Amino acid sequence: MAVLKSINPFNPSRIINYPQVSDMNLALQVGRAHTTFEKYRHTSFEERTKLMNRVGAILREQSREYAEAITGEMGKPVGEAEAEVRKCALVCEYYAEHAESFLETKQVETEADESMVICEPLGPVLAVMPWNFPFWQVFRFAAPALMAGNTVLLKHASNVQGCALMIESIFKEAGFEEGVFQNLAIGSERVALVISNEYVRAVTLTGSEQAGVAVASEAGRHLKKCVLELGGNNAFVVLNDANQKLALNLAIPARMQNGGQSCIAAKRFILESWIAEDFVPRLVSKVEELVMGDPMEEGTQVGPLVSVKQAREVEEQVRESIKMGAKLLIGGKRNGPFYDPTILSGITPGMPVFDEEVFGPVFAIMEASSPQHALELSNQSRFGLGLQLFTQSESSVSLFVKGAQEGAVFVNAMVKSDPRLPFGGTKRSGYGRELSSEGIKEFINIKTVWID
Repeated sequence: MAVLKSINPFNPSRIINYPQVSDMNLALQVGRAHTTFEKYRHTSFEERTKLMNRVGAILREQSREYAEAITGEMGKPVGEAEAEVRKCALVCEYYAEHAESFLETKQVETEADESMVICEPLGPVLAVMPWNFPFWQVFRFAAPALMAGNTVLLKHASNVQGCALMIESIFKEAGFEEGVFQNLAIGSERVALVISNEYVRAVTLTGSEQAGVAVASEAGRHLKKCVLELGGNNAFVVLNDANQKLALNLAIPARMQNGGQSCIAAKRFILESWIAEDFVPRLVSKVEELVMGDPMEEGTQVGPLVSVKQAREVEEQVRESIKMGAKLLIGGKRNGPFYDPTILSGITPGMPVFDEEVFGPVFAIMEASSPQHALELSNQSRFGLGLQLFTQSESSVSLFVKGAQEGAVFVNAMVKSDPRLPFGGTKRSGYGRELSSEGIKEFINIKTVWID
């Protein structure tokens, strides 16, 4: 059975091998999740709140240690990694405070003597998680799932197994019983085996479109609840009446977070024609100032991509787009796993950087003749995760809020996830929601009770 490899993107000679768990031990882990659930489901919100707040405290106390583990396995600048860990603490504290009110029994007036809606946990939930935000993606699911009374089985990406083991140890250190949160050291080819297990009640996946199709198909075959948070090709729309300084200041973090390896990163920059002439050269100047280098150094703004393979994929998407007529304004060079921040203009539908999700530091710029044209370009995508709109016009805001085929619309701000608001997409970006009250209710049984 192949081992799971963690390869440091900045120094590929640093390789850690993690053995996969045997089929027998995998079955034992799933069984433990079930037997533990039968006890854990009866714990009080007060008990769960105490434990979850302790998780948040551990994350804050050891944020630097965890950040360095993240950077060592997938290459993001360590400052970004530490911010990711602190955000995990925030989501734990949020659900510790609000889970009980989100799930409180609802009395409903009917002709019955008493009728109500109660919320109950489902059981063990399998979480299939990606490498790009190896802590955040896990905690934004685990915090509400555990506060609702479920147990969690984590199948993390093969290249971030060190992070997966750290996360498991955090829950144990906080006082959660053995079996409440378990890491499954398995490759993707064994996910179907876990989904088919009778004790697994639901599955959630954050990952690629292809992975989503595979997991949803398997979950559907066994009639199990599924939530998918998949890829995105978010538009960054700047209209003529926008606050250009604000848009420019947010363009860099919107595209460059995690080196552009983010589903919610801005990818297609749609500029209304009049503002484009001034906006583009100013954006080029800002991108030229970005500092690339060792992601463990505090001054580094752009680290390596997660692997040479990923950098080559971005390189090919850019190369093919240039062949089709895109103009290279800056960047376009690869050095091992590093890919220079790149700006392309003259982008049209049909080019890879328009049609596909580009998981790297590439700004794909196109012009729109009007707000309506900008909306049409934004919607011309098989994805629908989110968009950011920059304008000072109420009518343009209304146009996009009503017309955007997206899971989120952010006006004069960059798209981000926030524990207080639901997060998820439409079309090929998946279905279901994470975070807020909507997220915690994805993995519960909403039970109707009628008493005469």
